[in-house]
Amino acid sequence: MFDEMVVRNCAPTLAGIKVGSLFNCIGHSTEYTLEHVRSLNVRLSPYGVRLIPVCANNRPSLVYMYRPEKLKEYFREEDVSELLTEYGYDPEDLEGCVKALIRKLFESSEFPHEIGLFLGYPSEDVRGFIENHACDSKCIGCWKVYGDVDQARKRFDLYNKCTSIYCRRLREGSSIEKLTTAC
Repeated sequence: MFDEMVVRNCAPTLAGIKVGSLFNCIGHSTEYTLEHVRSLNVRLSPYGVRLIPVCANNRPSLVYMYRPEKLKEYFREEDVSELLTEYGYDPEDLEGCVKALIRKLFESSEFPHEIGLFLGYPSEDVRGFIENHACDSKCIGCWKVYGDVDQARKRFDLYNKCTSIYCRRLREGSSIEKLTTAC
């Protein structure tokens, strides 16, 4: 069941076409979530994938899956690095960035909308979302688009197709390891 939830929410990250995914695991016990996150970390670390339980009140409520090497590469892009720096992150310290984001999720009075960068969204869309207070987007799909609509729609289609294929393959008996691309 946990593998199914992961594939349904993180297929593009498993496929190596997205740097990160975030999914809600409310409704599962702390022990269940932590046990499955630990297990998946062992099973998926050879493929360059990492999962982190994001806890509120000592209970995991979200799980962040990401590809550290791909995220590090993405954070090196000039516009991404600038935006991260504006919001108090050191783009050269990936682990520190992830820890700071998780801390902000639960300690800040405002939601850290820069989270979109940790999910690999285009920086112009993350900036547009923040500056426009989530209004006046050109298009809505996996995220709100403020920049290149055609490119965003192509990515939305790619992510949706990937998720559909991965969910079908999991139902047909493929393991999550077989579905995960080494990058």
